[in-house]
Amino acid sequence: MAIRGSRILVTGGSGFIGTNLLETFAALGATLLNFDRNEPLNPAQRSWWHCGDIMDGKSLSQVMATFDPHVVIHLAARTDCDERTTVEAGYRVNTEGTANVLMAVQETQSVERVVVTSTQYVCRPGYVPVNDEDFCPHTVYGESKARMEKLVRSVSLRCPWTIVRPANIWGPWHMRYCREIWRVITRGWYLHPGRKPVYRTYGYVKNVVEQIRRIIEADPLQTAGRVFYLGDAPMDIYQWVNAFSLQLTGRQARVVPRPLVRLIALCGDVVNAMGFAFPLTSSRYRSMTEDYIVPTEKTISVFGAGPYSLDQAVAETVRWLVDVEGKKPPRESCNR
Repeated sequence: MAIRGSRILVTGGSGFIGTNLLETFAALGATLLNFDRNEPLNPAQRSWWHCGDIMDGKSLSQVMATFDPHVVIHLAARTDCDERTTVEAGYRVNTEGTANVLMAVQETQSVERVVVTSTQYVCRPGYVPVNDEDFCPHTVYGESKARMEKLVRSVSLRCPWTIVRPANIWGPWHMRYCREIWRVITRGWYLHPGRKPVYRTYGYVKNVVEQIRRIIEADPLQTAGRVFYLGDAPMDIYQWVNAFSLQLTGRQARVVPRPLVRLIALCGDVVNAMGFAFPLTSSRYRSMTEDYIVPTEKTISVFGAGPYSLDQAVAETVRWLVDVEGKKPPRESCNR
């Protein structure tokens, strides 16, 4: 199925991945509808926005029936890792909301392909699943997405579906990274914990959008009922951080002994407990020193590597940071 000429409905298209996907798919000639509670991050995409909530199944079904899409890409979700809640209390949008999306798809005869977005967090770091239905989540968020995947399999959709699991995705319109890692690097505060390599799977967002495009355009025999991790090949965290440091500051990222970074992180825990923001905590220290590799090699072997190298992707992201960050009006949302 070609993207050009297709009618594509995206749930959650106002977010980070959705913003990049809409931009790319519009350039490819698709007709788009973004079903999201929130106003688009990119004001230029407002004409594609329908303000709606996937928790309102009736409204979603009506919109889908009217738009008559060929493809549905389900991105809408709660994605934070708040361990103070439960799936039932805090992450119903990932389970019940997805059930509403699947029901609307079943009722819409025009839909030929469905892509449902899960997460790498359906398995904890270091856990190697034996198959696509082997889950080992370590967060409530991951548990909600594991339940979501089981739901997709249980519904028996009449059209081909594919589940995608994004890794650590980054690039233009990633607002949290703007407030956190990129700001820390720009201000010269970043301290890398030691020389020992730590490998993680990152994914430049436009490479990930290209992977989604190739999944949709592929023969359904390659993609139907399958799971693909989205992202680039694993790399040492320092390689990624240093590329940004060179672009943002003109200097290599500073490397300091791990015990010192650990001590600073413990101080950060205390500062945050007192109600003040501190950029380094024990949780972030663990993330900086823990391998988290997911099997993107299957995706790359089937669909090829993304078009952007690390240097190209960092340069494009830095240009966006310079041009856009701090210049956007507050976003709106609807309460439906």
